[in-house]
Amino acid sequence: MIWPCQDEFPRRGNPGVGRSGVLEHPRRPENQNILKSTPKSIIQEYDRMDYLEEFPVLIIDDELHSDTAEGRASREIVKELKSEDFPVIEALTARDGVHAFLSHPHTSCIIIDWELTPEAADGMLTAADVITLIRERNPKVPIFLNTEKLAISAIPLGVISRIDGYIWKLEDTPAFIAGHIKRAAKNYLADVLPPFFQGLMDYVEEYKYSWHTPGHMGGVAFLKSAAGRIFYNFFGENTLRADLSVSVPELGSLLKHSGVVGDAERKAAEVFGADRTYFVTGGTSAANKIVWLGTVTPGDVVLVDRNCHKSIMHAIIMTGAVPVYLIPARNEYGIIGPIRSREFRPEVIREKIRACPLIDDPAVQAVRLAAITNSTYDGICYSAERIEEQLRDVVPYLHFDEAWSAYARFHPLYAGRFGMHTPGEVGPTVFATQSTHKVLAAFSQGSMLHVRQGKGPVDHPRFNEAFMMFTSTSPQYTIIASLDVAARMMAGHSGKFLIEEAIEEAIVFRKKMVTVAEEIRASPLPEENYWWFTVWQPDCIMDQEAERPLGDADDLLLRNHAGCWLLDPNDTWHGFAGIEEGYAMLDPIKVTILTPGIRPGGSMEDRGIPAGIVTKYLRESGIVVEKTGYYSFLVLFTLGITKGKSGTLLAELFRFKALYDRNSPLEEVFPDLVREHPARYSGRGLSDLCQEMHGYLKDVSITDVVRAVYATLPEPAMTPAEAYRRLVRGEVAAVPASDIEGRTVAVMVVPYPPGIPVIMPGERCCPATRAIVDHLISLQEFDTLFPGFENEVHGVDVVTRDGQQVYYVYCVVE
Repeated sequence: MIWPCQDEFPRRGNPGVGRSGVLEHPRRPENQNILKSTPKSIIQEYDRMDYLEEFPVLIIDDELHSDTAEGRASREIVKELKSEDFPVIEALTARDGVHAFLSHPHTSCIIIDWELTPEAADGMLTAADVITLIRERNPKVPIFLNTEKLAISAIPLGVISRIDGYIWKLEDTPAFIAGHIKRAAKNYLADVLPPFFQGLMDYVEEYKYSWHTPGHMGGVAFLKSAAGRIFYNFFGENTLRADLSVSVPELGSLLKHSGVVGDAERKAAEVFGADRTYFVTGGTSAANKIVWLGTVTPGDVVLVDRNCHKSIMHAIIMTGAVPVYLIPARNEYGIIGPIRSREFRPEVIREKIRACPLIDDPAVQAVRLAAITNSTYDGICYSAERIEEQLRDVVPYLHFDEAWSAYARFHPLYAGRFGMHTPGEVGPTVFATQSTHKVLAAFSQGSMLHVRQGKGPVDHPRFNEAFMMFTSTSPQYTIIASLDVAARMMAGHSGKFLIEEAIEEAIVFRKKMVTVAEEIRASPLPEENYWWFTVWQPDCIMDQEAERPLGDADDLLLRNHAGCWLLDPNDTWHGFAGIEEGYAMLDPIKVTILTPGIRPGGSMEDRGIPAGIVTKYLRESGIVVEKTGYYSFLVLFTLGITKGKSGTLLAELFRFKALYDRNSPLEEVFPDLVREHPARYSGRGLSDLCQEMHGYLKDVSITDVVRAVYATLPEPAMTPAEAYRRLVRGEVAAVPASDIEGRTVAVMVVPYPPGIPVIMPGERCCPATRAIVDHLISLQEFDTLFPGFENEVHGVDVVTRDGQQVYYVYCVVE
């Protein structure tokens, strides 16, 4: 390309001086005067070409290195492509070609030699097999067959329909063939970017002078101080230039859902199966509140999963709604189970309403909205179809908080277990709020709110008023762009295979953990060292032949059949009584690892290893898990998982076992802990600490506590909104946790783990719920006994008095 300006630019190249002896990149500051005199269309064409350097061409040809006419012709084509600055990946066998494609999914064009020789070591893969595998993963990337004209008649129709053309490398010139490949790659890449991200890139690449917010104006302000310069260098120029404001009309309006941002939301709705999708830049906490503020008004009765995120409770406070709770199951590990299906029966719901003292006339009160957490934090997925069927004549609006399962639509394993499934008949209007950033590929706080229209009316201009309440007038454009890209990544076949990889990796890890346990039991170790971590999962799987241990089950069966992961009411592994058949399923990509200390059924063993000690060790070894319970911890296998990650986790678990078995000094295992608390931990070993902590948890019967504390709800004394009003007005007092029995609590008290409220605002602890008080007392005692392992409890003030930790809770003054 010739740049029509005083100092012309070369086509492309590496930083520095190009082949024509002039500066290479027009985006560099030293070239800004040249940039101003260059037409916008040419600048954008330059940028498009520059990005092509990131997208390689894959050539699969077993004659690439042969001294034959075909081999020489292939090498000339490669040489021509490289002279155009196209990266080329070479593969000499079908298997290598498949591996190259899987490790470079951003390939822009693929050339396959139709005459590839099948090899036994490759499993006798043919060119047709390679094309099938590629098309299953990417239906759009251009594929060209390298063959002879006379051989076309022998190519099966199934192959012809899956390719984009042919290459005659002994008849056309290398330059012509390279140009053909280049054009196909450019056409393919032109459609890769989704609408908002494309618009954002175009705007940033125009290098306009900014006279609007934000005040750093494309990052320039940061360059005026040392700290700012480091900040600028760390995040990079594009990130800062993409931090724009609503003053940029080219990018549309998130608040009005117009322009390219509106296009992006509409595309996302298609991908996720919704009638309408909203991009939310305040996380699912904001998305949940939008749903509630758009549908619920003061005094409305709402049906709420007691296993709800605290943002749901905030929404109840904001709307002035009257909550009626659905109670989930819980097992001896404190793992949150499903709400039993019978809780959704109309007669059971009517009885809950009748028993609620906050409802004036239960006979005429209808339920406005039901909110269900799906999946649970611990990976239990409901049959959304069954819940909708049961609530069809009960509620006009149904809200699934799917913060942890935004991927469910994209793999058949989860069929019918997500809000945006295709309904059989019209039921409630369904909202699904999803933390795209948690389990797909988006920036933190990037979430989506999906709507499927049903019986409950949703007037979107009116609903948008609620959306605007929780959306900044200066939204973060990079979050919006990441949501746009996340939706594009899941479109078509791509979504299924991205999720499938995560499922496969989780299955490999689950089976490996079972194998390791078997190998340890078969080894000549002392009997006390036979222990290993177990995985919370079905013990056996039923296949077509017989029941077999999960570790021996076929990987494809585990990957594709939901029946492998259902919570069978007759199984004991999950620990939930009264679960209906086919109703709830364990999500295989959420892996809960159990530590020794608890027997099946809930009784505690003489020796044990609290999970908090294990995860503290993992954290200091560079592995951060998602959630830690008393004798369990959760790890997530999402899109970003790699074999290296799971292999590293396995290796560190082995290392922890070795340190425990030899009772290694804490100075070696937790040196920082010993330095911070020398009097408490010096001279102790890892096994000693585990046993001391286990002994305390056994003495307080923690397995009974985690069930009892959630089994009976406190008495509702006032609405959450009224309790919050008293809190704001100062009509509350800080009361020690040991003295809150008989008091109405003004805040939500949420221990982590498991992150579920034990008390909601407006509830009163009574003798029937004494377990809640006892639990809070045991938590503060634990904090005193084991510094460095303190609990996290939201809603309490922690005060140290005479070396003791004391929890204070705000209660209503009555």
